[in-house]
Amino acid sequence: MSRHLPSPLLRPSRLALLLAVAYPCLGWADEALTLDPVVVTGSRVETRSFDLPAAIEVVDAERIGVGQARVNASEALAAVPGISVANRQNYAQDLQISSRGFGARSAFGVRGVRLVADGIPASMPDGQGQAATFNLDRAERMEVMRGPMSAVYGNSAGGVIQLFTRDGKGRPSVEGGFSAGSYGSWKTDIAADGSAGGVGYVLDASRFATEGYRDHSRAERDQLMAKLSFAPSDDGKLTFVASSFRQEAQDPLGLSWASYLRDPRSVDPAALQFNTRKSIDQQQGGLNYVHRFGDQRVEVSAYAGKRAVTQYQSIPVGVQGNARHSGGVIDFDRDYMGVNARWIGRFAVAGGALTTTLGMDYEESEDDRRGYENFIGSTLGVKGRLRRAETDKVSSFDQYAQAEWASGNWVVNGGLRHSRVAFKVDDRYISGVNGDDSGSRNYEKTTPSVGVLYRLTPVVNLYASAARGFETPTLNELFYSGSGGAFNFGLDAATSTHYEAGLKAWVGNDSRLDVALFEIRTDKELVVDTALGGRTSYKNAGQTTRQGVEVALDSRWAHNLSSRLAYTYLDARYDEAFATRIYNPATSSVQSVTVAPGRRLPGVAAHSLFGELVWRHPGSGFHAAVEGVARSEVFVEDSNTLQSAPGYVAANLRAGVEKRMGPLRMNGFVRVDNLFDRQYVGSVIVGDTNGRFYEGAPGRNWLAGVSARYSF
Repeated sequence: MSRHLPSPLLRPSRLALLLAVAYPCLGWADEALTLDPVVVTGSRVETRSFDLPAAIEVVDAERIGVGQARVNASEALAAVPGISVANRQNYAQDLQISSRGFGARSAFGVRGVRLVADGIPASMPDGQGQAATFNLDRAERMEVMRGPMSAVYGNSAGGVIQLFTRDGKGRPSVEGGFSAGSYGSWKTDIAADGSAGGVGYVLDASRFATEGYRDHSRAERDQLMAKLSFAPSDDGKLTFVASSFRQEAQDPLGLSWASYLRDPRSVDPAALQFNTRKSIDQQQGGLNYVHRFGDQRVEVSAYAGKRAVTQYQSIPVGVQGNARHSGGVIDFDRDYMGVNARWIGRFAVAGGALTTTLGMDYEESEDDRRGYENFIGSTLGVKGRLRRAETDKVSSFDQYAQAEWASGNWVVNGGLRHSRVAFKVDDRYISGVNGDDSGSRNYEKTTPSVGVLYRLTPVVNLYASAARGFETPTLNELFYSGSGGAFNFGLDAATSTHYEAGLKAWVGNDSRLDVALFEIRTDKELVVDTALGGRTSYKNAGQTTRQGVEVALDSRWAHNLSSRLAYTYLDARYDEAFATRIYNPATSSVQSVTVAPGRRLPGVAAHSLFGELVWRHPGSGFHAAVEGVARSEVFVEDSNTLQSAPGYVAANLRAGVEKRMGPLRMNGFVRVDNLFDRQYVGSVIVGDTNGRFYEGAPGRNWLAGVSARYSF
């Protein structure tokens, strides 16, 4: 066995000394800044982000909304270190989000990262989620946490992204906006919020449409959202949230390297032959009640939803006659629900303040899943014969306890979570060689976490934390085995051990610096076993090691300038050899390869950098900014032998103005992305079964918008 040994610099015992030597001037600040938002992610109680022993960032409403279309979470999350968010330019497959490498192998949707919106999970119990349903128009903030404390959120929580929409309060207001840009893209939004009769309300409706950067990538999206809040007593608050999401999107698929070089906007011929596309229709609602009893609090939430998906895929030539093929049309109706409850108490213990949390989460999803041939005779891209019918049920039941004790210069945080995730498949399509694939598999794990923070000076905090985590296969990863079409109930959950050490400091009076060093060791990593014939099967490999550093620096300068710098270094490698089968487009054949120790995990860039400089005119409301984004190369499959996606550097510009005239507030903006018209691969499809790994990013493109808000 070979292991990629950690650098001595990553040992937490040496971090405090190194940072104290490197940043002696940090203790000279006169006072703290307001760059210290309150967060609830991690500790589940309101805590200053500066005092939490974890890497956590808050993306506020200004960064989410100013100069942005508010369509994709990637617009706002690009400035967060440790998180990689790639816009595939393909609305049929959602964004590609990974946290310290977790989730990078997802070919569609989000996995390995926990998504939550207003307390309702956007991730299902198996770990698969969709960020497209986030309502960015009414977002108040997003909290993004990486590292050990993510483990307190259970399965597939390599990171946690929580979105919080604003509460309705104050005078009634109405707001409308419109934006348009390159590739026939436009969006309109209308909203109302305020308080009337003791009820706070937020109502929002939007429509987005685009012809798409690539051929065959047209999309339309409608979103509705309602949020009502009411205080039945001085100590209680009841909140109701409901939303609707509908989307129709064409799927241009990925491109081979030769096709990408020839024309990054092109589409694979199979996408046109089979008219690949996807439709989504989702509705959900939830209730949350909070009641305070002095220094204690009880929270109870419940939610339920329905999601219908129909997706037309392409299938390789020759597969049509395969008796075990489940067809190229995915059609399922999902019902999901969940309940959670927690008790939070504050006490004076041993000369310090103790905050304790006890809670439970239950989540359930059930899919009525069908598969059809995507052809009838010689006509392709139509729903044909039934080839798959089953009920897939996933449930999770978790119990957890957390505690935080603060005294003097010390803060100690610990948690323990027990998770049980159950998969059950009832196969209703049993015909000929297609046997009964019914079965079940349960996964159970207890994951501890601990963190310690020390206030070195009033403006410098040092911390260290550690945790155990786990990641079950998703339903999509269980669908096929390498030997045939049967469910792969033999897959185990991957387990991981996380270590993190860091510094949080005020530099002078006008800057905040966050530095996090981390190491993650994973056993039974889920990797591609075989990728061919339109199917990908998975297996458990040996060990992997992820090491890295994340740096975020926010500064305010003279002459109304401000800046942000976010850098990530991630060295993610396999420690043990394993065999895999991949499609090689150069030979148009499937080949068996051995992944040697030391190979990098695909879909993960070693270096990522975001920089921004903003100027605001104090009197006129005018503001302008320049952004820079850089990323190193990204491998597309485990062996690292096929063409990687090269690194790139891109620049963006934006400008806007805000005017207030009594009760009326008006905004306008314009932005230009990829200012120097660079051609680069924006995202990759890891281990694609047809060698179509590459998804091109747009060249120079523009967006402009206006909005108006009137308060009565």
